[in-house]
Amino acid sequence: MAGAVSRLQRSGTATPAHSTEPAAVRWLLIALALAFLGLVVFIPLASVFYEAFRKGSALYFKALAEPDALSAIRLTLTVAAIAVPLNVVFGIAAAWAIAKFEFRGKQLLTTLIDLPFAVSPVVSGLIYVLLFGAQGWFGPWLLDHNIKILFAVPGIVLATIFVTFPFVARELIPLMQAQGTDEEESAMVLGANGWQTFWYVTLPNIKWGLLYGVILCNARAMGEFGAVSVVSGHIRGKTNTMPLHVEILYNEYNFVAAFAVASVLALLALVTLLVKNIVEWKAHRDLALAVPREGKP
Repeated sequence: MAGAVSRLQRSGTATPAHSTEPAAVRWLLIALALAFLGLVVFIPLASVFYEAFRKGSALYFKALAEPDALSAIRLTLTVAAIAVPLNVVFGIAAAWAIAKFEFRGKQLLTTLIDLPFAVSPVVSGLIYVLLFGAQGWFGPWLLDHNIKILFAVPGIVLATIFVTFPFVARELIPLMQAQGTDEEESAMVLGANGWQTFWYVTLPNIKWGLLYGVILCNARAMGEFGAVSVVSGHIRGKTNTMPLHVEILYNEYNFVAAFAVASVLALLALVTLLVKNIVEWKAHRDLALAVPREGKP
């Protein structure tokens, strides 16, 4: 943190510059931004909750208490609980390797991390069909050994991991690169081993970026539709996550149940946004508290 603060002070970016635009221009930009957000974000989000409760809270909670809905909620949370920690481990390892070391193939690794951003989620799901489908590369072997990947939880987890693994790494790589290696090298000179260096030096410096990446990864994992739709098989009560269950209910014209489950997804998104804002506020507070300490002898 100390190194980052000193760099901010030297670059003059620790304190935001005051805008010199006329007040009318500022208010116009704010009004346009609020109008756009209201039209694109707030109204659709409010309509989800309105439609979910339009016929009363009794039908709302009845829709959520159905076995298929409960199964979809459990599966969504389970997949996120598996995918996010695995992506945290990968993200930290990849960011550390890219930011702290020079090695052959470094640029290739960086490019591969960005691959899920460039590939359609549907294509991501088709990749696993090609690998683990009945006519895929490993399909016959999996059938012979009674191992089920597609149309089961393992396939959903794999597809979710694929589409979400860049989030943690992409948050940490620029942060670790900006911090450099001076503090880690100093710790090693003082006798710290690799684990102690990571736990007491690296991790405190990246904790807010790591939490931010975890939040984004979790949000995407719970809301993923395209890749999961390809590999799940849409088996009600078994392989349907919440987004897939919403689609099925909507196609069956069961609008109350569809919007009820959608409201749970929206509520999870709002909670995620709240946590993200708290993390950002604490990160900025820590930075503000650290800046005055830099100037003390």
